[in-house]
Amino acid sequence: MSEKKMQEKIAKLESINDQLASEIRYLNEIATKLGFPEGLKTLKEAALELIELEEQWGDLPSPKEGNDPFNNPSQD
Repeated sequence: MSEKKMQEKIAKLESINDQLASEIRYLNEIATKLGFPEGLKTLKEAALELIELEEQWGDLPSPKEGNDPFNNPSQD
């Protein structure tokens, strides 16, 4: 691979890295505003805990079973 091609590839990868880092910072900010004190770290811990509970108790009810408080047609 030529040096020019390598530099182009590096520039593209740096751009992608910047975009991903920006998105992670934004998601961390959102998670903090939602009440996860350490942002993505505590969001991840909560998600893993839910997965563990699901494994212990079996499948958790899905929104299709009428347990979705954000999509209940009877409250419209």
